[in-house]
Amino acid sequence: MGGGERRRQSGAAVPKGCLAVKVGQKGEEQQRFVVPVMYFNHPRFMQLLKEAEEEYGFDQKGTIAIPCHVEEFRHVQGMIDRENSFHRRHNHHHHHHSHHLGCFRVSF
Repeated sequence: MGGGERRRQSGAAVPKGCLAVKVGQKGEEQQRFVVPVMYFNHPRFMQLLKEAEEEYGFDQKGTIAIPCHVEEFRHVQGMIDRENSFHRRHNHHHHHHSHHLGCFRVSF
């Protein structure tokens, strides 16, 4: 019975098709975000991952840490959301991923 309470305290479970990332510069508190796996192929998100690779290397254990300000990450998140929303409305090749957009949120 206590397992559900423990899970809530350590962060919400990650939905299928999503991954958790931690975002924050050195010296600021990192925030946990849950993002759709499809975002990892987006050029803007790939740039954030490249910065993480340069900062931490490939051997990160556990949750991927992205070394950028939370506000910058939210800006990238908004751009990707808008692009995907546009593609869904215009029936482009991204329409089959629309069910993952709900998992791009911040978790505490």
